[in-house]
Amino acid sequence: MQKRKLGELEVSCIGLGCMGMTTSYGYPADEAEAIKVIHRALDLGVNFFDTAESYGPFKNEELLGKALKQKKNEALVATKFGFTFEDGQLVGTNSRPEHVKKVADASLMRLGRDVIDLFYQHRVDKQIPIEETVGAMSELVKAGKVRYLGLSEAGLETIKRADKVHKITALQSEYSLWERGLESTIIPLLKELNIGLVPFSPVGRGFLTGTIKTFDDLPANDYRRSDPRYQGNNFQKNIELVEAIKKIAAKYNATPAQIAIAWVLMQDNDFVPIPGTKRIKYLEENIASADIILDKNDLSQLDELAQKISGERYNEERMAWVER
Repeated sequence: MQKRKLGELEVSCIGLGCMGMTTSYGYPADEAEAIKVIHRALDLGVNFFDTAESYGPFKNEELLGKALKQKKNEALVATKFGFTFEDGQLVGTNSRPEHVKKVADASLMRLGRDVIDLFYQHRVDKQIPIEETVGAMSELVKAGKVRYLGLSEAGLETIKRADKVHKITALQSEYSLWERGLESTIIPLLKELNIGLVPFSPVGRGFLTGTIKTFDDLPANDYRRSDPRYQGNNFQKNIELVEAIKKIAAKYNATPAQIAIAWVLMQDNDFVPIPGTKRIKYLEENIASADIILDKNDLSQLDELAQKISGERYNEERMAWVER
């Protein structure tokens, strides 16, 4: 597995997003099967694992901690803070300094680790100046509880202000053929400040895999049922794009998902996508994407297809948490 750098943090060029193992995408994975996926990822050279306190909540960190209990030295773990919960439900953002420190301690306990390799603010808290939050995160670095700091879905000015308080190593945000909103201003800033990008949902929350044929293929409890790009005419238009990607994939004896991940990898050497899966089969396919080199004509065609994605990125509630 090739390595890439997020600032000074060297990781495998593809990471494993663990969220879907416990939440959001229909029913949780069987724990034993999920642990097998994590161990297989390690066997294949993946050393970068992404989780968050909000995934479950808490269950995802516990799962990852259990899976890596005997393999702590083989893995780098990124987790996130920034929310409050009541009765197991997310009720709002919270990036107050005292909360940041409390969450770090709780995450370390659930993960069974002495240090968090990359600690992200999950969403920008509009009530708390970013300088105060990053100041608290910086104190965690000084205390040896955290190695590197990150932000997730942060906007231009927040990134600039945060990086002045303490070096920001990575920004985690959605970026793919399905979503390219970072390109005009955010990505140039990341290059300027030597901040790596960790694109989540590199296969369009599953849509670009080509396995979802109709809206009814989504489980009843799947959060994508509220995703505008999965609705009505948007769904039909986006299916047409997936069919076009399938034709390109056939040239490389690849899956549409592999083409989507390969496209992300080829955009910049500072990009480390974190596709998620509950199945070893899809894990192995995702990792094989690193061996695919798309030619210029196909890159150009994919660029053109990506301009035709139909529908807003999130519904209004979820978009309110994204700073742009």
